[in-house]
Amino acid sequence: MDDFSDLMAANRAFADDFALGGFDGVAHAGVAIVTCMDSRIDPLRMLGLQHGDAKIFRNPGGRVTSAALEALVLGVHLLGVERVLVVPHTRCAMAANTEAELRVKVGESAGLDASWQQFHVIADQVAALEEDVRKVRSHPLIPDTVKVGGFLYHVDTGLLEQKL
Repeated sequence: MDDFSDLMAANRAFADDFALGGFDGVAHAGVAIVTCMDSRIDPLRMLGLQHGDAKIFRNPGGRVTSAALEALVLGVHLLGVERVLVVPHTRCAMAANTEAELRVKVGESAGLDASWQQFHVIADQVAALEEDVRKVRSHPLIPDTVKVGGFLYHVDTGLLEQKL
């Protein structure tokens, strides 16, 4: 239990003056964001959004995976999503390493053979972004009325660059 005591104490302090309850789970700004798990990305603040405004799906590299598509379909049909932003970022480890390099790094850290683990590295971020935007736009359960854009987030400036 002590492993998490600092976080639990912080949560108690957070809950003491919690004012974010009562939301209905709908994306009030009609926005969904698929982005990387990188801690340098603050998805809501980078777009001027607040708690309850958007649905956010994060994974290594910010890729549109089958799980991300599942979330987007639910968001569009049940949670008010009208616009989707796919947002990878600069200086991403998934784009800066090869599959082999990540397997070696993880294997050394784990002290185990990691040669079997897939990491889905990104050889070309723009090409991957084009593929991901195409996946969302062509999904049969995501109507053409949903606007889909591809962006690159610059971690050193905080700026978004629209690519698609």
